[in-house]
Amino acid sequence: MASLRAHIFDCMVRWQVKPKLARHMDDVAAVRRIFDQTGFPDPPGIAFRPGRVGGVAGEWAERAGLPAAAPRLLYLHGGGFVGCSARTHRPLIGGLARHGLRIFAPDYRLAPEHPFPAALDDAAAAWDAFAAQGPAGLAGDSAGGNLALALMLRARRDGAALPGAAALFSPATDMAGTGASMRENARRDAMFDPSGMHHMVQAYVAGHDPADPLVSPLLGDLAGLPPLLLHVGAREVLRDDSVRLAEKARAAGVAVSLTVWPVVPHVWQFAGSFLPEARRSLAEAAAFLKQHVPAAAAPEPAADPASAGGPTEAGHPASAGPETV
Repeated sequence: MASLRAHIFDCMVRWQVKPKLARHMDDVAAVRRIFDQTGFPDPPGIAFRPGRVGGVAGEWAERAGLPAAAPRLLYLHGGGFVGCSARTHRPLIGGLARHGLRIFAPDYRLAPEHPFPAALDDAAAAWDAFAAQGPAGLAGDSAGGNLALALMLRARRDGAALPGAAALFSPATDMAGTGASMRENARRDAMFDPSGMHHMVQAYVAGHDPADPLVSPLLGDLAGLPPLLLHVGAREVLRDDSVRLAEKARAAGVAVSLTVWPVVPHVWQFAGSFLPEARRSLAEAAAFLKQHVPAAAAPEPAADPASAGGPTEAGHPASAGPETV
């Protein structure tokens, strides 16, 4: 049963966000301004530091006193491929970090200035460097969930390292929008009017075939992917992007944990400071990732930590400044 706060939060998003997006879906600058106004505070006790992994700038997030061998996670933020950043997603990323994960969130390039495959190229560059440091997990929400899935399909194709597991929050897996929930939930979805979502899709694909599995991972061969956790709202237009992906992945032999949450709006995990469902979702995702992602190797002491200027072998910071891998 959904909490009273879930109903309140659904109403807040429905009245404060959906009308603005519906009016401005064809205006990227306006969509970015709307997405940037999350209204949620940074989680307490989490250190956010600038960094660069694989040549891609972003942010590290970890709780105070985190052991050097803590499990590592690459997080790909959402934002419809056109907006948001590691910084806008601090409420969500920090909420995961509170559970003992060392997280890097890259600021991949955004459309329409940088259409497909720019965001995926950046995600792959960050992942390749991150995975080279040792075992790691992968996570993402919405467009970031799409990128996480596409990244795994690309890594499997190229023989690159795969994550130990992936946690996906309301991922966009079908860029053609063929799921029944696009129609069934058009009025119930608290955030999106599906009639305007094609603007973000077109900004990203820019004429590329939306049936390409690296654009629509639902259409790819999912065999060989690591264990997946998917959390999606029952009222979301993207509900069936997760449900159908889970069904197809299971049929391909992939271990999948799918939860369809009642009432909550798209990427409700932002609201951990207010919403018990957000805290539970993040706790479940963190536990899932930690179950499947080994702890990092303990780093060897640096001869001169003051001059190391970046992470040790395990990705643990050797200085308080920006970290580069």
